[in-house]
Amino acid sequence: MTSGVIIQEERPEDDAAIHRLNGEAFGQDVEADVVDRLRASGKVILSLVAKLNGRVVGHILFSPVTIESADGTVTVPGLAPMAVLSALHKQRIGSSLVVRALSLLKAAVHRGVVVLGHPAYYPRFGFVPASTFGIGSEYDAPDEAFMAIELFPGGLKGCSGLAKFQPEFAGVKHRSSTPYSLGDKNIVIQTELRRHTIHFIRQIITPCRNHVQSA
Repeated sequence: MTSGVIIQEERPEDDAAIHRLNGEAFGQDVEADVVDRLRASGKVILSLVAKLNGRVVGHILFSPVTIESADGTVTVPGLAPMAVLSALHKQRIGSSLVVRALSLLKAAVHRGVVVLGHPAYYPRFGFVPASTFGIGSEYDAPDEAFMAIELFPGGLKGCSGLAKFQPEFAGVKHRSSTPYSLGDKNIVIQTELRRHTIHFIRQIITPCRNHVQSA
């Protein structure tokens, strides 16, 4: 990771910078607006920023995801969104944000985490297809793109069911293609809104494994 980068929990004075960063990373304000809505509704479980010389250059957020099964409802943190300043891609800032966040969530005794993301990126942190635990996604996404990780052995045991993100993620205006910054390279995710359901179809811009390994 770039020397001098500090990772810490977001502060109120970081709100505007976080909004700008997500807008820059994704090329639109959709994700930035989702972050603002989650914060305003008190649904942020954890939000970390990476700062370089006092400037916000990275951000990661977790909000409640409910897993509905025949035996009841379980809530786990869902990772979304994560963004890194484009000029600082491939500096392992994204990886450092994920590692620190998972450590803090484990210390807070959360059972596990789910994420809808790139299947060549998140497995390095221990994520596996959520279907491994019998967990499905409300979104029409490839099985390998919806992932989960147990924060302690057996943490997701008995959590099989349908995972649903917060309504702040639904009903968003969108563009046909969105640069999704993972801190290593950009991935284009086509988004189609159909009655509050976002369908994610990922297309890799540069299928370079070295880029993915360097985040």
